[in-house]
Amino acid sequence: MALIELTRWYDGSAELVTRRYPVELTEMSQKLRADLQENYDLAIHLGQSPGSTLIKLEAIGLNIRSDGTELLANSPAAYRSALPLDESQKTLVDAGIPCEVSHHAGTYLCNAALYLSQHYASTFGMKTKSVFVHLPLAPSQAAKDSGKLASMSTQMVSAALALMIEKLRSS
Repeated sequence: MALIELTRWYDGSAELVTRRYPVELTEMSQKLRADLQENYDLAIHLGQSPGSTLIKLEAIGLNIRSDGTELLANSPAAYRSALPLDESQKTLVDAGIPCEVSHHAGTYLCNAALYLSQHYASTFGMKTKSVFVHLPLAPSQAAKDSGKLASMSTQMVSAALALMIEKLRSS
């Protein structure tokens, strides 16, 4: 929702290209690899974190699946984002948007997207720098669970994404 909102009003310095990936590792990996061949400056992967009260900038992608096996054999154990996430976090907090830098994107597709994005860029000599951003649910999503889950307005999340894009592009 926030990404759709952002593309409606964003007029910043970046050209936004959006993709939606399937929630299946092999297909997501293939599509991500093909898309990254465009050699973008930034790859900002988005996912949701139900129950979270803040935006989480994930710093490290691990070479691990949810079953404990490696994503890729004979590959580095982890990649750390080369982006200035602490500065991005400060920018968002200074704007009144709850945010933290997190050091573990989990072991499901969120982690895989971050790890594989960084691995493909490294392996193929691309300039693309990546981050995974976990977003709180939108209020309409939280309402479906009797309003018991934390949420953040779509407008605030889209503003956070715009601020982050501008900050990362200027770094």
